[in-house]
Amino acid sequence: MNIFLAHKDLRIRDNPALYNASLNGQYIVIYLFDQNYWSSNGYSLRQFTFVNDCLKELNHNLEKLKSKIHIYTGGISDLMAWIESHYPNSQIFINQSSDVMYFRKSMFQLKRYFHEQNRINCYENFGIQTRDYNRESWSKCWAKIMNSSLTELPQRNNYELKLPLPTYREFSEDIKKILPSNFSPQKGGEKEAHKLLRSFLDGRAEGYSKKMSSPIEAIDSCSRLSPHITHGSISLKFVYQKLLSEIDKTNHKRDLYSFKKRLHWHCHFIQKLQTEPELEFKSMHSMCDDLRPESNPELIQKWINGETGFPFLDACIIYLRNHGWINFRMRAMIMSFASYNLWQPWQKTSPLLAELFVDYEPGIHISQVQMQSGVTGINLPRIYSVTKQSIDQDPDAIFIKSQIPELEDINPSSIHNLEFLNSYRDPIVDIKETAKKAREYIWSVRSNKDFKKIAQEVYLKHGSRFKKRAYRKST
Repeated sequence: MNIFLAHKDLRIRDNPALYNASLNGQYIVIYLFDQNYWSSNGYSLRQFTFVNDCLKELNHNLEKLKSKIHIYTGGISDLMAWIESHYPNSQIFINQSSDVMYFRKSMFQLKRYFHEQNRINCYENFGIQTRDYNRESWSKCWAKIMNSSLTELPQRNNYELKLPLPTYREFSEDIKKILPSNFSPQKGGEKEAHKLLRSFLDGRAEGYSKKMSSPIEAIDSCSRLSPHITHGSISLKFVYQKLLSEIDKTNHKRDLYSFKKRLHWHCHFIQKLQTEPELEFKSMHSMCDDLRPESNPELIQKWINGETGFPFLDACIIYLRNHGWINFRMRAMIMSFASYNLWQPWQKTSPLLAELFVDYEPGIHISQVQMQSGVTGINLPRIYSVTKQSIDQDPDAIFIKSQIPELEDINPSSIHNLEFLNSYRDPIVDIKETAKKAREYIWSVRSNKDFKKIAQEVYLKHGSRFKKRAYRKST
């Protein structure tokens, strides 16, 4: 018997583990619902709201093949015991996946056990390198993976399914009772993913390079594929190859080439966590590890609730809390404010922010958090001014007023200049003073004679070779 263990690969198209599991016509599809995983560093049931959509559609597609998803509720060790009890000679099929430490440790246990019995079959899921890692040749390896042939659709199941496990349909009735209902995320599922890709290539991408920075325009102009790629309702390889096949046929080639570059960066950032899993908790540059030794829970809570007194920043966080998504520049600004203006340790703020993102991808999120906190050593510190971003990205305060109704009648200029009298809360910090202090302290650390040496080591391990002078520019 073949068993496909689904994780971040909730699709039937270009799913190598599912396809290969199906080849002998007898296979079982199991999704592990581990509540400890969904409460581990940065995860939340907000994300599972999207995943649930993906599971529903995948189950529907599998039913056409005389198969279905079964749900195992518990941990990896419990699932392994169940497999050995019911299918002791089974072959296990999985797609490689980079994830938080909790999941990595669990999967290491599973892979080691079944590898010793020659019963594990692992497949590349996207462009990260899980073995024989070489930073110098990383881009070539990535391109080779991305350009390899797409996997065929899984075959029809000839096995009569009678598992002592709940089916997805049974599970879905129970999970609805605990999923959050106070926000409206993107719809998940393979059909929606391909629809978004099609509309992006056909026209939504026009102006992408410029519009992606605006929280207003980015809603439509960004691909909005990030949660689908994260949870695997579409494969990154499929997106990449579809893009390449059509990029020169459009009137917005420049925008699509910009998007193509970001598909490359997607895996580049995930690779950092794959290579050094400890980055989930420790700073990339060791001299920055204790940069912010103390935290202020009250300040952090006001920040994550969108109660900072800075309208544009608060509006971005409120939108994120309601929809599970905000564009990249605003993510950077939100994190920069927490790390520089509030001077809070990223290890405390990162998981709280991650919990809000439906597209939370640990490798990307943690890499970006560290970059926006000035602790990588290979990136120049960048302190976003929330007032400047307010003027630049929302000059007429349209976005602000859509999220903060109490400011509806206030002049945009007054909003940007924080001159709204009693119409809104007072700012929780002086952004000019706090930015100045943060900048001075960061650069005092970077001026240490040993800083550059350690930064070079970080670069050799994690730095992009996309631009040959990347390290030189950052020091």
